[in-house]
Amino acid sequence: QDNSFEQFIINYCNEKLQQIFIELTLKEEQEEYIREGIEWTHIEYFNNAIICDLIENNQTGILAMLDEECLRPGTVTDDTFLDKLNQVCATHQHFESRLSKCSRFLNDTSLPHSCFRIQHYAGKVMYQVEGFVDKNNDLLYRDLSQAMWKANHSLIKALFPEGNPAKINLKRPPTAGSQFKASVATLMKNLQTKNPNYIRCIKPNDKKAAHIFNEALVCHQIRYLGLLENVRVRRAGYAFRQPYEPCLERYKMLCKQTWPHWRGPARAGVEVLFNELGIPEEEFSFGRSKIFIRNPRTLFKLEDLRKQRLEDLATLIGKIYRGWKCRTRFLLMKKCQIVIASWYRRYA
Repeated sequence: QDNSFEQFIINYCNEKLQQIFIELTLKEEQEEYIREGIEWTHIEYFNNAIICDLIENNQTGILAMLDEECLRPGTVTDDTFLDKLNQVCATHQHFESRLSKCSRFLNDTSLPHSCFRIQHYAGKVMYQVEGFVDKNNDLLYRDLSQAMWKANHSLIKALFPEGNPAKINLKRPPTAGSQFKASVATLMKNLQTKNPNYIRCIKPNDKKAAHIFNEALVCHQIRYLGLLENVRVRRAGYAFRQPYEPCLERYKMLCKQTWPHWRGPARAGVEVLFNELGIPEEEFSFGRSKIFIRNPRTLFKLEDLRKQRLEDLATLIGKIYRGWKCRTRFLLMKKCQIVIASWYRRYA
């Protein structure tokens, strides 16, 4: 119920993870259809980049203003930090406080004067500003870092790199918020270079008990995890896509015209293959460089046909080999019989 600086940076990390989830699934999914020239009806979804900008913007972001309050001279309190937020973020549609413009039309008396509210992707969260300034200051003394860096244990030494005497910096140590922001940026950069797979866990109830299914709780999680938008995009789109060359190479044995070799463009070979198999036209689309298959059942059908065809080809190869082996043995025996018979007739 009481959210402070710790929950604020946790929710900031969740927003960044949700942002990369949107970019790597929903946004990239729809942009690929546009690049490939596939007929597509754009599906609207909420992009939380505006919330991330509210928190991390270098000039007007909440973290930037918190750092400014922590580093500026003079009397600094949590109230002065909230006043600064009210000045800079007053017109932001996802920021609310008792003095901001967005809350004047809400008639919401449940928002205390010492709090502000952010409309996150997963819902509205109210934060109490008490302790924000103190918790943002890095109170880890420099001599303590130097002492821990001299430890013999490699892990302890790695946890305090700022204690290295060769890297002594007389400047004020970075704030907790700026360090966390830098860590999140490094994490996002690392994830952007990968091909992540997402597993969304849904809690059926808050009691951690078996055989209890809270429908309202599950619907809330599905809605705010972005699963509805993801399902809508996936259902309206195509379940499988693959470049023409590997697709033709994998399934060419299913058509006599493409097996064993296709002497033409890969796309033309895929068209001949799909027409020969009688796959309905609404089940696939031809992009500029890829074949798109709408229903997973169509892909499963292709895999089943391929599996059966491989078994038939293996049987054919075995049959031809056994025939060749038997014929070779027969010819050798026939040759030996002729030699034996000719020598027998010579002496008969």
